[in-house]
Amino acid sequence: MIKKASLYIAVSWLFAAGFAWAGSEDSTATAPPINDGPYVYWQSPTEALVFYLCADTLQKHVLAAIDTIRFQGFCTDSSVDYAIPVVPPVIQPDEYEGVSRIFAVSDPHGLYDMFVATLQGGAVIDSDLNWIWGDGHLVVNGDVFDRGEFVNEILWLIYGLEQQAVKAGGRVHLTLGNHELMVLRGDVRYVNDKYLKGIARKSRIYEMDLYGPDMELGRWLRTKHVAVKINGILFVHGGIEPGAVERGLTIRDINETARAHLDDRSYAKAFNEDVQYFYGSSGPFWYRGYFDESDRYPRATQQDLIDILAHFGTESVVVGHTGVDRVESLYDGRVYAIDIPEDDKSLWQGLLWEDGRFYRVFASGQREVIE
Repeated sequence: MIKKASLYIAVSWLFAAGFAWAGSEDSTATAPPINDGPYVYWQSPTEALVFYLCADTLQKHVLAAIDTIRFQGFCTDSSVDYAIPVVPPVIQPDEYEGVSRIFAVSDPHGLYDMFVATLQGGAVIDSDLNWIWGDGHLVVNGDVFDRGEFVNEILWLIYGLEQQAVKAGGRVHLTLGNHELMVLRGDVRYVNDKYLKGIARKSRIYEMDLYGPDMELGRWLRTKHVAVKINGILFVHGGIEPGAVERGLTIRDINETARAHLDDRSYAKAFNEDVQYFYGSSGPFWYRGYFDESDRYPRATQQDLIDILAHFGTESVVVGHTGVDRVESLYDGRVYAIDIPEDDKSLWQGLLWEDGRFYRVFASGQREVIE
């Protein structure tokens, strides 16, 4: 278990320092040293190598335990307590009913302040970053990775909240988005320079291998779903295209296919049409057909949505991936779009479902019924 108050202090300091140097236009200025970590590499079933980039210096510590690896952070997070079970994380159910309330956000892209403020506005966490959502469910609908400088801080926060939520009778669901897919499969086009010029260069570990199957965050991410159904609402990062109905895909098919082929080499994908479909523009990671009309994403019709929802036994689908000006309803309440632009704090929003109604919730705590 992570002490959230301490994590907030440490990460807030990191954010302030990182923002100051990243935004500087003075090319002659000396950039502050990079701090990043922890990364936890399981060298054996009960022994982990914990490593950081601390003030541009690679540090490593070998820790062992029978049931749980426990340590305080070794860098700017020295007041943070980590507790990481030795037993690998297990795959959780992908369908739930009878949930009291749901809060969903999407596409934080390493922007820690935005992510925290939105969860606090939704009363999911308190000022010390503790779970206060009770038996409610939180959905982070993909794309924690890339662009921003605080990807790992968000991942470790989700990791800790997941543990707290279970104890309170709630759940946290992190669905995989296209940017999780990209990093895990070695596509680093959108990875922030902090990581490529920092920990990856200093450790000589490829970015994708920092989240490999023997890394704690890597094995944790490999238990995550692509699609989750809660109270008849389907959560998926990009969307479900009409062809999924023709293929007879189920939620289980989608999630099991993702896990089965996540670590495929390029040659395995090149000669497997089913895998190409799943990971291509029509698949659940990339699809934009609820928004765009193009050769790549033909615009879905009202009848398409009726057929898709009927096929999956759902009443609506919640998607990120495609940016919108505000959390909004499309297709007469069949689609809810929640990927909000990250550059305007006043717009930061999440989606709340409670008592059968949907609300947009601002970081300020204000909520509006979505008609």
